[in-house]
Amino acid sequence: MRFRHPDGSTVHLAYCTNVHPAETLDGVLAQLRDHCEPVRRRLGRDRLGIGLWLAKDAAHALITDPVALRGLRAELDRRGLEVVTLNGFPYEGFGAEEVKYRVYRPDWTEPARLEHTTDLAHLLAALLPDDVTEGTISTLPIAWRTSFDAAAAETARAALATLAERLDALEELTGKSIRIGLEPEPGCTVETTADAIGPLTTLAAPRIGICVDTCHLATSFEDPATALDALTAAGVTIPKAQLSAALHAEHPHLPEVREALAAFAEPRFLHQTRTSTSAGLRGTDDLDEALTGAVLPDGAPWRAHFHVPLHAPPAPPLTSTLSVLQDALTRLVGGPEPLTRHLEVETYTWQALPPESRPRNRTQLAHGIAAELTLARDLLVDLGLKELP
Repeated sequence: MRFRHPDGSTVHLAYCTNVHPAETLDGVLAQLRDHCEPVRRRLGRDRLGIGLWLAKDAAHALITDPVALRGLRAELDRRGLEVVTLNGFPYEGFGAEEVKYRVYRPDWTEPARLEHTTDLAHLLAALLPDDVTEGTISTLPIAWRTSFDAAAAETARAALATLAERLDALEELTGKSIRIGLEPEPGCTVETTADAIGPLTTLAAPRIGICVDTCHLATSFEDPATALDALTAAGVTIPKAQLSAALHAEHPHLPEVREALAAFAEPRFLHQTRTSTSAGLRGTDDLDEALTGAVLPDGAPWRAHFHVPLHAPPAPPLTSTLSVLQDALTRLVGGPEPLTRHLEVETYTWQALPPESRPRNRTQLAHGIAAELTLARDLLVDLGLKELP
C-alpha cells in the first residue's frame, strides 16, 4: 500500500511475512499464494506491500539461481504484491516449535550474518518495483547482551562497516539504494534507541540506521517523542519502522492480572518483560520468569514483548500499547517531512496467542492481518497522508 505524504514523497505500508513460517523458496511461493494474495483481495486493493522474510535456505536458493529470482519477481507481480523492505532479523528456524534465544544467532560478530545480509541486499535490489529505487532491511541489534565484550563490539563494527561498503558498490552497480536498520530489542546489546546512538555515530555509515519497532519501544518504556528526537539530533537515520503493540499490565500485583498474563507465557518465542522503577528499567528475559521468579517489582505497570494484534487488544485486565504506536507514528510521518518512508506491520505471534484468540484457519488469519492493515491505513490518513491506488 502506498501513500502520498503532504511533502510529495511516497510512504510505503506493508505487512511482514514472518507470520507465515517458510524456510525454503517453495515455502515462500506458497505464502504468496495462500496468504499474501488473499489478504490483498480482502482489502480490495490491486497492489499490496509485503515485508518479505527470506530464511537462509530460501535466500541461498535465490542468490544462486537467477532464473528462480526472476520467477519470484514474476510471481509477486502476478499476485499484485510488491516488496520494498525485507525482514532480515531471523536467520532460520523462525517457525520452529521453540525459537527463544535462537533468533539472535548468528549475530553481527559472526561472518554468516554479514554474508546473509549482503545476499538479502542483492535480492532486494532485484525485487524492488521498477518505479522504486530505495529498499530497506531490518536486522538484529548487533547481538544478544551476554558474552559481548569490547572485542566483540569491534568485530561487529567492522562487519557493519564492510556491509556499508558493499551497499555503496551495489548502488553503483544497480542504481538501487539499500539501507539497513538495526532493530533495538529488549535484552540485546542495543536494547533502546538511546543505546544505538553511540555505535551508529561511531560507525558513521549513513546507509545503516535504526528500525524503530513500536512494540520494543513500548516494552522498554521509551517515550516516542524523546527517542525519535534524540535520533534526529544525533543524525541517526530511520530506514524503516515496524508497527506493533506490546502487552501491557497496569496492575501486575493483582492475582487476576497475573492469571491473565500467564495465558501469554508460551514456549515458542521470548517475551522479555520490563517495568520502569525509580532506579531505572528492570526486567526479565521471559514472561514466565516475571510471573514465577519473584524478581520483577510489581508496584508499577509491566510490559511484555509480545506482539499483540493492532486492532484487537487483549481482554481486560490487560491491554496493549497501541497508544505508543500512535504517538510514534505521528512523529515518524506526521511532520512536514517523514522520518521514514517504509512502514511494516509486524505481528508474527498470531499462533502464539492464547488458544481462544488464535485464528483457526487461513481465512481467519487473512481477516486479522487485513484488519491490522486497515487500522494502520486509517491512522496514516488521519495524519494527512493520501492513499494511492
